[in-house]
Amino acid sequence: MADPILEVRELQVAYGGIRAVKGISLEVRSGELVSLLGANGAGKTTTLKAITALQPPAAGDILYQGQSIRSLGPWDLAKAGLVMVPEGRGTFTRMSIEENLLMGAYLRSDGQIGDDMRRVFSLFPRLEERRKQLAGTMSGGEQQMLAMGRALMARPRLLLLDEPSMGLSPIMVDTIFRVVDTVHREGITILLVEQNASRALSVADRAYVMDSGEILMQGEAEALLNDPRVKAAYLGE
Repeated sequence: MADPILEVRELQVAYGGIRAVKGISLEVRSGELVSLLGANGAGKTTTLKAITALQPPAAGDILYQGQSIRSLGPWDLAKAGLVMVPEGRGTFTRMSIEENLLMGAYLRSDGQIGDDMRRVFSLFPRLEERRKQLAGTMSGGEQQMLAMGRALMARPRLLLLDEPSMGLSPIMVDTIFRVVDTVHREGITILLVEQNASRALSVADRAYVMDSGEILMQGEAEALLNDPRVKAAYLGE
């Protein structure tokens, strides 16, 4: 069994006097695709913000590659290979597709950036077709492609995806999950936050189910997909 690349230990996150995350623990082992599921407001995005140093934890610890990262900033984590695609995409709207992708490789100094851009274009051919187009003029689905492509340009060791299917058409959701599955099979470790439980569980190895800031269930993705409680709460069955 591979060692954990990410360990979240008794994490608490608060906004003022309100505890949004109430002492959760989870881990992602190297090579895994782990899903963090739950309804809107469950605390999933807050958890990712704490992991990526965008929101300070109130208590607990976060270990990346065996070392605590609570004292590091987002830029340190990105340089170390911990890369997030945020909810809402966060593209540079006044820059072209190509320029956005190059921003993903900003911290790199190797000679393989061009190869990686060609790889992104093979995953998302529409981006290559429109590589000079301004990101702000693209559809939501196209911007999601771009945000994922930009993250891949950073050569992540751990890729965090926050609600990548939110607000997308069914066809675009299919495209996004196809790419998620592809890059995972190629060896990228992924922590996927999703409300679309059936799609997330279809590509995940393991999953955690979160509600009201707590982890309610965890286990192998296939077992959770067939769990009556998950079906009733998240799959509409």
